[in-house]
Formats: sequence, C-alpha cells, structure tokens
Amino acid sequence: MTPAARLQAAIEVLDQILDGDAAEKALSGWSRRSRYAGSKDRAAVRDHVFTALRCRRSHAALGGASTGRGLILGSLREAGIDPKSMFNGVGYGPVELSDEEGLTLRTPTSEAERLDIPDWLWAEFSASLGDDAEATATALRHRAPVHLRVNSKRSTVDQAIEDLQEDGIVCQRHAAADTALMVTEGARRIRNSEAYTSGVVELQDAASQAVVEALPLRDGMSVLDYCAGGGGKSLAMAARANLSLFAHDTAPRRMQDLPIRADRAGVNITLLEPQHLAGAGPFDLVLCDAPCSGSGSWRRSPEGKWLLDAVQLQELKETQSQILDKAANLVATGGVLAYATCSVIGSENASQVRNFLERSSEWELSSEHSWLVQNGTDGFYCAVLTRKSVDC
Repeated sequence: MTPAARLQAAIEVLDQILDGDAAEKALSGWSRRSRYAGSKDRAAVRDHVFTALRCRRSHAALGGASTGRGLILGSLREAGIDPKSMFNGVGYGPVELSDEEGLTLRTPTSEAERLDIPDWLWAEFSASLGDDAEATATALRHRAPVHLRVNSKRSTVDQAIEDLQEDGIVCQRHAAADTALMVTEGARRIRNSEAYTSGVVELQDAASQAVVEALPLRDGMSVLDYCAGGGGKSLAMAARANLSLFAHDTAPRRMQDLPIRADRAGVNITLLEPQHLAGAGPFDLVLCDAPCSGSGSWRRSPEGKWLLDAVQLQELKETQSQILDKAANLVATGGVLAYATCSVIGSENASQVRNFLERSSEWELSSEHSWLVQNGTDGFYCAVLTRKSVDC
C-alpha cells in the first residue's frame, strides 16, 4: 500500500469508530477485508487511527470536521505535511481536497481543545494535576512506550536484556521499577520471543510494576488481588515473594488466561470465585486495583477519553468507594489494604482515600505514591493503608 492508501484506509476505519464501533473491532474488520495489506501496512493504519483518536479534538479543529477525513487532514497539518501531497486521489489515496477543505482552518481555541481533553473534564483534570496538567495532557496525545517486566523467578534483568537482544528486541532499564525494561526496538517481536514464551518477561507498564514494588510484601503472607482482571499485578506480586496468593474479580472471565500465564511464569495463584471470597480470608494484604477512568492510560486506550462522561465518572467513584469498604473487611488486624488506580484525576485517588479514612477510623495511611505520564510511564496512583491493632 502507498502512504496515501494507508491514510484512506485509516479514514474508513475512523468513520466506523465515530459511528460507534470499537476501535479494535473496526481495525480487525478492515484487516479481514484487506488481505492485500501486509504487516507493515496494518501497523501503519493502526498508528494513523490511534494518533487520530488521541488527538481527536485538536485534529478535528485543524482538519475542519469531526470525521475520519477531517481527523487525518488535521494530523497532516499538525505534522507540517502539505495535505495536497496525499489528498490527490492517486493510488487509492484520499480524493482531492475540496475548496473548503483547502482553506487555512482554525487552530484550537481553548486549552481543553488544544490539549485534547473533554471540556466537561478540563477543570477537574487541571485542578488535579496543577502545574503538571499541560505536560500530562500533552503526553497523553502521543504513543505510549512498550514496557516489560522481568520475572525474577525465571531470570535476572541483565540476562533478560541479553536474551531479548538475541531475538532482535532492544531494551534498556526503566527507572520506575527495578524489574522494568523499556523496549526501544523490535516491540512487535515480543510475543514470539523465547523470553516471552518461556515466562522470563511479561508486558506490563513500568508504573504498574512500581505499584507492586510499593507494597510491603514478605514471604509467607496471605495476599488477595481483589480486582485482578487479567492478573498482571498478581503475577508481579508472585514474582517478588513466596506468598499464598489469591486472585479475585467480580467478572471471573477476565481471569481466564491467568492460570496459563502463571504456569508460564512458574508461580502459583489461586483463583477465587466471588461466592468463595468471604470464606478465604482474612488476608495479610489486599490489593484493590480499582475500576477507574483509565485517564492515566489514555495513550493506550484513547477511545476511553471520549467515551467517559460525568455520569460515568461519578458511578466509577461510587464503585471505588464500595470496593474499598468491602475489601477492608477482608484484611486481618495489622494487615494492609492497598488502593490503586491508573487515573490522574484526584477525586478517584487521594480524595477517595481521605474519604475512606474519615469513615473508617481503624485505618491509617502508611504511604502514598503517584506516577505521571510525562515521566515515561502510565499515570498511576497507589495508597498503602494499615489496619490498626486492637489496642491502638
């Protein structure tokens, strides 16, 4: 495919997404219909689509329309590329620009539009981040780095770097976590590499790894990953200490691949169905990686930025509050409750913890951590709470 043909394919996929299709569904459908497209073509189209979604507001302004064509036109203008070089109808590329499209169009008129944040969220977003708001929003407009976690049950960091190099994957250490690697070359080779298939490395954001490093894990502890999802943090915890480790999720199907991943990693994790949860505790440590806006990971899932609304955010905050209250009842006296989100919005993070402490006098804050997108990770928050002894 020519570069222009790739742009036209991205336009068509974007129009499907704007009409309501999920991005992955729209991209998969295009791939099935386009057998002529090679792996580089598919990767390029995907990159065009996700760039447009990350920058949906500003590119729509620069392109003159909230359509696939407008977004791609806006992306070219922001990149300093003359749209006429691509929008010329040659080689299955986009048809020529209309007179209206060819005009010099407006630049974004507000901070929220310029930085690609929904208007309704900008005040809370900027208040939550203060002086870091613009840098965070700017980082969310760009592609996320690829990070790996080295499984210390299988290898060392230095050996993993060497093993990955043999498969054409170049990595360097990431400062956020002692197990974290940033991939600088060959990211698309990871899943077929020996290091991945043998459980030496797992795909996991460096800040997600850092959350686990912030937990006071010790050999022999009974630990529950209360909102386990796919189990990334369960696997990371299992690699750091010899634990009696349990994973739970209100939708158990989310954990369906965890036993396979645990076997590959050489660790033991017991899955708990919701009906068996009450009888399994109390636990020395319960981690709640709570459902949230996902605002710290919008680079990876940019649709979420535009699908979220004020009602949904309020519902998420109510769910987070309920999770904290339920999970607290599963922690032993003197034990630890850890609350984490991949959000940069204060009302989902520190405010939730403060509210919990106000209604739960037997708990105290031991530590609090945050990671910012502009520092090379997803945006994450983690608070570690300790249940006071009876005589306190």
